[in-house]
Amino acid sequence: MTGLSRIAWLSGLVLASASPALAQASDDNGMWWGWGHGWGYGHMMFGGFAMIFFWVILIVVGVLAIRQFGTGNAGNGPAPRQTPLEILMERYARGEIDEAELEERRKVLARH
Repeated sequence: MTGLSRIAWLSGLVLASASPALAQASDDNGMWWGWGHGWGYGHMMFGGFAMIFFWVILIVVGVLAIRQFGTGNAGNGPAPRQTPLEILMERYARGEIDEAELEERRKVLARH
């Protein structure tokens, strides 16, 4: 699962978990339940859990987004460093230096 699809999935999870809390219960007459009716006070303890769950999911999605899109290399780490000899061989392969210069510089590198 890629980082973008993971973020989309977590966002959908947050919206799906928040939708029951956003809906209001009504009785058969279409009247909204008011204070002291319906569930009583027992359901109120789940509000704290829902709030904590919401903030944890929001923070996780934020951290994943920053890790995915915040760095230029998308978290793959630094590029591997080349040795001076490898750089010299690449320059020779591209035709920037000739064989005589390659051998001369190779001898200099061998001394150091």
